[in-house]
Parts: sequence; C-alpha cells; structure tokens
Amino acid sequence: MIGVRFVMLLAAAIMACSGVFSPGAVAGPIPAGYICTGGNCGTLGADGVVTLSPYGSSEYIYISTVGGDSGVGVISGVGGTNGTLLTSPVFSANAGDLLNFYFNYVTSDGSGFADYAWAAVQKQASIDFTYLVTARTKPSGSIIPGQGLPGVDGTLTPTSVPIISGGPEWSPLGGYSGNCYGAGCGYTGWVLSEYNIPTAGDYILAFGTTNWSDTIWDSGLAIDGATIAGKPITPPTGVPEPATLVLLGLGLMGVAGLRRKIKK
Repeated sequence: MIGVRFVMLLAAAIMACSGVFSPGAVAGPIPAGYICTGGNCGTLGADGVVTLSPYGSSEYIYISTVGGDSGVGVISGVGGTNGTLLTSPVFSANAGDLLNFYFNYVTSDGSGFADYAWAAVQKQASIDFTYLVTARTKPSGSIIPGQGLPGVDGTLTPTSVPIISGGPEWSPLGGYSGNCYGAGCGYTGWVLSEYNIPTAGDYILAFGTTNWSDTIWDSGLAIDGATIAGKPITPPTGVPEPATLVLLGLGLMGVAGLRRKIKK
C-alpha cells in the first residue's frame, strides 16, 4: 500500500509541475486590465465540477496555485508557501455602490493541509483594505469564511458552505485534477459575494489563493460577474494601471525564506 501511495503522489506531482490541463480544456487569457502574478490565471467555460456561474457568462476567470510563486497569494500573518494573485483594473465607485461577484473554491488538498483563497477590495492610494471572501480547506463543516483567516465584510450567499467532497476534476488543478489528499478536498459550488462601497473613490479588487504547509496538491478559485453598481469592472479608457498598488497595500509579496515541504 505504501508503494502504491508513493507512486500516485509522484505521478501527480510531475503532472502538476508540468502545468498539464485535462484533455479537451481550452483556457483563454484573463480579461483586459486584469493582472496575474504567480501561478496561473485564465478563462474557461464549464469544466469538470465547475459549471458556468449563475451570473450567466459563457466563461469565468480562474486562478490556481499550480506553478505558483513563493509568497504570492499569502495573507500576512497567516502563512502559506506558494500561490497566485489576480488584481482587477482600477474602477470608480460612489458611496453605497454595490460591488459583487461569484466565486467557487476548488481544492485537491485536505487532512490538515489547509490551503485557502480570498478576495479583498482596496481603495487606490490607500493602505486600507477589506476582505470580502475567505475560504479554506477543512475536513468538515463550513469552509467559508475560512478558519484562522481575517474576518470578512462582504455578505455571502449562501452564508455557510460545506465542501462538496471528492477529488474535484477541474483543469486548473493540473495533475491533481480528479485527485484528493484526504478529507477536505472538493469544491464549494458558486457563492455570491456582495459589498456596499463605504466612500466614493477609485478601487482595486484582488483575488488570491495559496498552498499551505507544502507546494503540492493544488487549489484554485473560479470568479465571475465582478460588477460595480451593476456594471462590469473593465479598464478605464486612457488610464495606466498601477500594477504594484495592491501588492504594496496588502503586503502579499513580503513572505520570503519559506521552506518548500513535501507531505510524508
């Protein structure tokens, strides 16, 4: 049994590192104005366990820890090893405007290796930010908001989501698609996040996902329908994008010297 388990781990790790997608999956680029840092980002139609979202788009954005960089997507003070960060174009909002989006957290990990994902909004030229979503691998019970993660100010519907268990088949998981490392692997299904902007100004929306305690058995986040006051978040005409703003504000790139660990 030990030999079989070792072979399965080794094969999955090799496939994940190669960035192989499931047969038939065709990934497109992220929308104009979005910035991807770390692992991999793209767009997909319905794929594996992730259907199209209730928003009604023909495809959704995804981010995944496959090939993720050290320290990226990590929440300061929580920890993590490697991951991916996706930031939106700058968008303008009035006080009281509704910011909303759908998300679906997908993970092949479990059994104490608590990968996580999150979303946050940050006002431009400010270090203040607000978490709207957190989701974290957990053997049982609701995985949103994520255990041991910052509190969220967004309203989530549904408010409680246990994992839909089993090795999730989803192309952005690379070689771990369809695999499961113990209790806790699976996906949430689509969840709606809503948040009323408190003060007028220019904002950035950020999404992150990270491996925790190791760099294998990957996780990811599907995202769709990001709108402000009912309008899609798109790049402003003729305005340069501040690519490093959210990285500085959230301090997500400051994790260094992390050891890469392999599950035993």
